[in-house]
Amino acid sequence: MSAEFKILAISGSLRADSHNTALLRAAQKHQPGGLDIEIYEGLREIPPYDQDLDTPQDRPAAVNDLRRRILEADGVLIATPEFNYSIPGTLKNALDWVSTDWTREEGLPLLRKPVAIAGAAPTNFGTVRAQLALRQVFVWTDSDVVVKPEVHLFRSYERFDEQGNLTDETSISLLQDLLGALKTKIEAAAR
Repeated sequence: MSAEFKILAISGSLRADSHNTALLRAAQKHQPGGLDIEIYEGLREIPPYDQDLDTPQDRPAAVNDLRRRILEADGVLIATPEFNYSIPGTLKNALDWVSTDWTREEGLPLLRKPVAIAGAAPTNFGTVRAQLALRQVFVWTDSDVVVKPEVHLFRSYERFDEQGNLTDETSISLLQDLLGALKTKIEAAAR
């Protein structure tokens, strides 16, 4: 039996009925096996990035908690909408907090961390540019990003039922393939 890998899943949306958060719940339900997917619910608590406070002893508790969770996770899964052709500010802000180590003592949470990106949007093109922008951020953090498949759930209102369940079989299959690719990266990193 293979090991179970811990995945921290982060939604870039704060909305209660977010299709991106629903996409993460679908990842929990439809994962290919061997993954323990935990949905992070503290994004709203992360304050604006402040380099003056970006030390282990001065960081807000919510930031230290997110950094710890990413360090402890074997991989990260992000589902994001697109705001103004880019990443939602709350998500980018959280990534700014976890991309530093000014003391050079604690390590970089995202360094070589396997990461998978997906997204859902009500339009025909939303999430595409946000995912591209996220890929650029992860170049800087030197994260190990899953390149394919790309998971863009356009017209997302057609892919989820009224209870927020992902019902579109093609979308489920793409999500499973993405999670399988993330698991493969984690297994390779564990060798």
